[in-house]
Amino acid sequence: MPKLPKANVDRRKRIPMKEQPPAERVKNFNEVAQGYSQEEAVNEAKRCLHCDAPMCIEGCPVGVDIPGFVEKIAEGRFDEAAKIIKDKNNLPAICGRVCPQESQCEKKCILGMKWKPLAIGGLERFAADHGEAITKADISPNGKKVAVVGSGPAGLTAAADLARMGYAVTVFEALHKPGGVLVYGIPEFRLPKAIVEREVEYVKGLGVEVRLNQVVGKTVTIDDIFNEGYDAVFVGSGAGLPTFMHIPGENLNGVYSANEFLTRVNLMRAFRFPEYDTPIKRGKNVAVVGGGNVAMDAARTAKRLGAERVYLIYRRGEDEMPARHEELEHAKEEGIELKLLMNPTKIIGDEQRQVKAIELICMELGEPDESGRRSPVCKEGSEATLDVDTVIIAIGTSPNPLIVKTTPGLKTGKHGVLEVEPYTFKTSREGLFAGGDIVSGAATVISAMGQAKEAAKAIDEYIKNK
Repeated sequence: MPKLPKANVDRRKRIPMKEQPPAERVKNFNEVAQGYSQEEAVNEAKRCLHCDAPMCIEGCPVGVDIPGFVEKIAEGRFDEAAKIIKDKNNLPAICGRVCPQESQCEKKCILGMKWKPLAIGGLERFAADHGEAITKADISPNGKKVAVVGSGPAGLTAAADLARMGYAVTVFEALHKPGGVLVYGIPEFRLPKAIVEREVEYVKGLGVEVRLNQVVGKTVTIDDIFNEGYDAVFVGSGAGLPTFMHIPGENLNGVYSANEFLTRVNLMRAFRFPEYDTPIKRGKNVAVVGGGNVAMDAARTAKRLGAERVYLIYRRGEDEMPARHEELEHAKEEGIELKLLMNPTKIIGDEQRQVKAIELICMELGEPDESGRRSPVCKEGSEATLDVDTVIIAIGTSPNPLIVKTTPGLKTGKHGVLEVEPYTFKTSREGLFAGGDIVSGAATVISAMGQAKEAAKAIDEYIKNK
């Protein structure tokens, strides 16, 4: 442990962020975490050790100068803190809220060797919310055009970086609002849509054009885009195709994919029906199948829609859950009931084909699988039935095959992801690059952004050497 420099705060104690009490927040869709006050942010920032070799930067997929912006917060210079972050991260208000800092930058924090690591995510959020970053960069147009497919975290990042390099960038977005998974997949109580809109406006302020309702592969093809005179195309359309279990009863009324369920609630505002004409079934007893962040989002959303009981069914134990620890703890605080080491075998319906129950089988952990986690094995004869009226499947997603089917010469890998060259993110098609979930499969916002930044550099090199 390094010798601690003097500070007027107790470095041993991380300043917690205020949250809505569980009994209140389950009745609304307002943001759970309330953010730091100026005094709290300054005092938390003063915990930073300002290491000679800051490991936290290594833990950031986009390479933000963490000690640099933290120092500015400690000095009360919030605008300068925001500017430092925006040099590397175009979406800091989003990343500060949804990134798994505990397994990235904060995991590398030297403070965490003995005490709680610096609250880097909370401070990034504070700087983004309170600092006014420069929105007009000195951009010299280079006369070249690049198209970006998808306006999620990968697409917005690539678009912003390329715009700063001088390219005329056009984003093709399938939905009627930009933001991708940020607007359709993440609930309001974790990521308010006003925050996403603000970050999108920042990107548009760099000169990026966003074309909505453009389903690439249907209303327009990759070839059509190249024929418009674009010098390169970046595909960051994510992984929005839901995975199902292929068990009896998945086609019953009251069964949703998490994608449909969350899209109806988040993007189409079903929780404010009839003000927004997007109804959704408000189940009394809801089963959510899965153990990741999407499953947590679906379960907590169902609770806020009025469900009396929400069961989270996961085939492994709590320690094996891929969801963030914070999201799991919030779910338990809100009364979500965990059904661990259990897996559905069929969904049971009534005479009107409405869900009335789900059949489960008990599991036990066997040998590790390819990911290193112990594989769940069925315990024969351990079936049990759980009475539910709604089932939400949240076991993963894969890329939509539309682009692949309509773009000759594209090579794909397992689960339909696009094959790309390491580091350059070039696809098998000349001039076509890709990054984010369409390459890696469903992953985090910040990992998609990191890939997009590397792809933007490669696109710049490609066009310059073309």
